[in-house]
Amino acid sequence: MPKREIPACEALYPVPVVLVSCHDVTTQKNNIITIAWCGVAASKPPTLSISVRPSRHSHAIIRASGDFVINIPTIAILKEADLCGVTSGKDTDKFKACNFHPQRASKVSSCLIQECPVNIECVLKDTVSLGSHDMFLGRVVAVHVDEGLLDKDENIDYGKARPVVYNQGQYWDLGKAVGYYGFSKK
Repeated sequence: MPKREIPACEALYPVPVVLVSCHDVTTQKNNIITIAWCGVAASKPPTLSISVRPSRHSHAIIRASGDFVINIPTIAILKEADLCGVTSGKDTDKFKACNFHPQRASKVSSCLIQECPVNIECVLKDTVSLGSHDMFLGRVVAVHVDEGLLDKDENIDYGKARPVVYNQGQYWDLGKAVGYYGFSKK
């Protein structure tokens, strides 16, 4: 099939939908922001990236506190996850609006979201200004997983977790596994 060049854009798809919780050290309030610009930056030490617009309320909170938690929502709370992305924490307590329950983290000041089955505590390692967004690099310091999602080898079964991905303005169900790393050599 012939290829057509289109204008440069963020054409990478799909990307994970995550809820990033952060704790305002000045007001002592928790906040949540929905992020789709999230990914693995390094495996040793485990480091994740999130990209946040400087105009967003959570941006200043993360810079000031120096930490955040990446919470992986399920398809069951997709409406709430969307609300956290289209409502400002300046005006709304998103925990109350979504009926979410904050849970104390073990290593950072930001809280976990109890309704999310996977929570990844991160300490802010670096900030890279990239134009419309600043990329926060967070070193993973703790991971919490609902016990029912762990297989016999203590790996997360994402088929049970039912995460959601963002795909060009739409949310999609992740579906099922169709292969594994290295299967082409077997």
